[in-house]
Amino acid sequence: MKICIYGAGAVGGYFGGRLAQAGNDVTFIARGSHLQAIAAHGLQVTSICGDFAVHPARATDQPERVGPVDVVLCCVKSWQVADAAEKMRPLIAPQTIVIPLQNGVEAHTVLSKTIDNRHILPGLCKLITKVAAPGQIHHMGADPYLAFGEVDGRLSDRARKVAEVFAGADGMSVHLSRDIFAQLWRKFMLIAPLSGMGAVTRMAIGVFRSLPETRAMLVDSIREVYAVAIANGVAIEEKAIGDTMDFIDQLPPEGTASMQRDIMAGRPSELEEQNGAVVRYGKKGGIQTPINRFIYQSLLPMERKARGQLTVP
Repeated sequence: MKICIYGAGAVGGYFGGRLAQAGNDVTFIARGSHLQAIAAHGLQVTSICGDFAVHPARATDQPERVGPVDVVLCCVKSWQVADAAEKMRPLIAPQTIVIPLQNGVEAHTVLSKTIDNRHILPGLCKLITKVAAPGQIHHMGADPYLAFGEVDGRLSDRARKVAEVFAGADGMSVHLSRDIFAQLWRKFMLIAPLSGMGAVTRMAIGVFRSLPETRAMLVDSIREVYAVAIANGVAIEEKAIGDTMDFIDQLPPEGTASMQRDIMAGRPSELEEQNGAVVRYGKKGGIQTPINRFIYQSLLPMERKARGQLTVP
């Protein structure tokens, strides 16, 4: 299968690397020193599921050089999706499927403003990974999981075919979902509280999940996302709250979320698409979100500064 990984960072590098390892025709869209390293030395992946390398690896910063593909995995940051949608046009043919794997619940909607909705299968992933150095991906926590599905819940032939190809890769589990929106919101219950608490405390997962005070904040934040989902018509069972905490308790204690790492490094982050989105959807559904509002407003000055929107004397 001909696959393009649009955004060969921590997530795209890992999943794209696994798909290339399985023999698929994979091209990575990358930039800067990361692109140069992949082109020169291949993609190096260290993983709790087994280290591997893709060498040679096909990589470019010009989608028009790739041409139409069967599948595009959109793996840029959430706030970069609109720009990516414009630039990935040369990759799209009538049969092309685009699967966004961003944190949050809005990426498929953003994509559909530029790309015909019939190409888009909303998706999500779960793993803890980072770019350790140019051309090097380090997967350090959580079994890699990828899910996607048709908007209407059908198990279509095209979705089945992609799922079968992806399932042939080592080091990842794949789920073809009949209710991808419920799954997106279940992940949102995990990632927004986890990212926000990590960023506002500036501590690793093991610290803020253990202290009674911050653990209580974490649980309350998860409950808020659940209430917002229900108010916006998403069918999620209440046990998902406990399941989310169980998952967090199993994560490596030294783990951090990508939004947290971006904020702590002074880079633009997914704050608007994570805790900001909880607040926005809360307003829409008439739900109070005091914990997520506190997190969002506390981090907003750093976010504005990182984007050059705030002058600090």
